[in-house]
Amino acid sequence: MTALTKRLSQLKSGAGGENAGLLVMLAVLVLVFSIASPRFLTGANLGSMGFQMPLLGLLTLAMLAPILSGGLNLAIVYTANICGLTLAWTIMQFGGAEAGIGAFILGGVLAMIVGAIAGAVMGAVVAYVGAHPILVSLAMMIFLRGLGEFLTRGGDISGFPDYMRVLGHGELAGIPVPLILFGLIAFGWHVLLRRTPHGFSVYMTGSNMKATEYAGLNAKRTLVLIYTLSGLLCAIAGILMAARFNSVRVGHGEAMLLITVLACFLGGIDPFGGHGRVAPVILALIILQVLSSGLNLIGANQHLATAVWGLFLIAVMVLRSDQIRQMVNFFSRKDI
Repeated sequence: MTALTKRLSQLKSGAGGENAGLLVMLAVLVLVFSIASPRFLTGANLGSMGFQMPLLGLLTLAMLAPILSGGLNLAIVYTANICGLTLAWTIMQFGGAEAGIGAFILGGVLAMIVGAIAGAVMGAVVAYVGAHPILVSLAMMIFLRGLGEFLTRGGDISGFPDYMRVLGHGELAGIPVPLILFGLIAFGWHVLLRRTPHGFSVYMTGSNMKATEYAGLNAKRTLVLIYTLSGLLCAIAGILMAARFNSVRVGHGEAMLLITVLACFLGGIDPFGGHGRVAPVILALIILQVLSSGLNLIGANQHLATAVWGLFLIAVMVLRSDQIRQMVNFFSRKDI
């Protein structure tokens, strides 16, 4: 047990090098796009990035913890959408665009309950049935997508109260409200993973499930809580999505699933679990947002940005292949 804990500390201590590499990559991209387009470093473009990144950031944080535990949550986008639909239906029951703030609060609470239940069901199946997280989350994704399309007939729900615009488009002291919300949640996520017993259990579960159980930690309860909290983050993302787009439908944000995985791997999260931090993932998100905005400013097609993200994912996996092999050997030693 002591040997495993010591190795976990050694692996985590290498995060400084990851941050340095990401900062260099970010500096290079900013320099290139600043030269390519004089509009890149303008207040309008930086503000636009500040409004765009939080939604992807929340979904990425929802993906991060399951990956740290050695799993995956493929249902994050559709969980966010079904939670957004829950909010929208509640508001429509109380007058739609004329609904009061109480309807929004009730809808938000119901949305978070729905997200938590969806996550808890996945976590319980993974933990107590022993099914693979990819298969469980894929099944949940298909279920939520089908349910949402059945209830909405493939359409959308729009026309929300004006006060919701503050959440999606407002500013506080010149800083986008969605960015402030994301910053607070990211900090809380960092504290939860690095400064609490639950966070220690997450890393232990992702590193070695048997060692976690031998240490007296409840690995099954940890898995259920991981996916429950992931569902809660998806619910917040769904609420933000509704406020940002003034509409909700099942297919919103489908392309973000790939990018959340890319951001996690680019930020140094080990795909086998047990290693990774929130801060490098935030840097990775900024890099991807800079790349997307820069390509858009120089006139590149949005589909090209998606293709570049895919190439980024391949490149990251190639660059980290040696590290992955070292980690497999690391945790397969007999003295663990």
